Amino acid sequence: MKSIKGICPIIATPFTKTGKVDYDSFENLVRVLVQGGCHAVALFGIAGEYYKLSDEEAVKMAHITVDTCRKYGGTTIISVTQHSTETAVERAKLYEDIGADCLMLLPPFFLKPDAAALYDHMKAVGQAVSIPVMAQYAPEQTGVAIQPAVFAKLFNEVPNICYYKIECKPAGSYVSTLLTATENKVGAFIGNAGYQFIECFDRGAIGAMPGCSMYDIYLKMYNEYTSGDRQAAINTHSICILPILNHIRQNVEMIIKYEKRILQLRGIIATDYCRHPTFATDPVFDKLFNEHYERIMNLFVNL
Repeated sequence: MKSIKGICPIIATPFTKTGKVDYDSFENLVRVLVQGGCHAVALFGIAGEYYKLSDEEAVKMAHITVDTCRKYGGTTIISVTQHSTETAVERAKLYEDIGADCLMLLPPFFLKPDAAALYDHMKAVGQAVSIPVMAQYAPEQTGVAIQPAVFAKLFNEVPNICYYKIECKPAGSYVSTLLTATENKVGAFIGNAGYQFIECFDRGAIGAMPGCSMYDIYLKMYNEYTSGDRQAAINTHSICILPILNHIRQNVEMIIKYEKRILQLRGIIATDYCRHPTFATDPVFDKLFNEHYERIMNLFVNL
């Protein structure tokens, strides 16, 4: 199985001004992320507006992602988000057949299934494929709590479910507990826009899955940290990343909107359109965003 680590951003879904998926901008975005040095790219994360896509659009985007990654030497993670076990198993098999290198699995949360049902769902999906699977734990968005012991048991029974994206609050202690329970045999990734990057890497995390608009700054921080310059990584995190995140991540739809705004300003996608319902900006939001953006834009790499 392919090993996954490092900066693996969530791919945004570009739309035209009329709300259609902009496949040309999407392919260009995937290319930029791969050629820009991202260790993998992740499709259908929460920040990718997967919940606003039709099945036809999702399958076409999966093909484009895999084909583009193959063309430029990238690694593909595709998320399985279906709420029924039967459809999730079918979709996992489809993404494996298309050529995904790894699956991410968002456990079902509508009507809040109990722990046993969640476990059975994740186990069935993991056993249906042979590629690595990453279980996503995002209780702030899903409202469903899963204890680290459940994931440890899951790994013991289904060894290819070997990665875990942790974005609870606080994330650090959860990462430590999970790694201890699995004897450090699983790979922990940080979500939540990388807010807890330094702490969770100090605790043993091996990767981060932020939004994609500032991928090069996250790569800079990762390279600083893994090369042994932890203080430089702290500076990049606290000076370059946290101030703009503190403004644009006041809710999920807000950060999706401004992630796309950054991608548009960088010339990577054509518009910052989000399908409705979405976050409505105003002049005060935009003014402060522009001030933060101007402070970091010199760090961006043009591809």
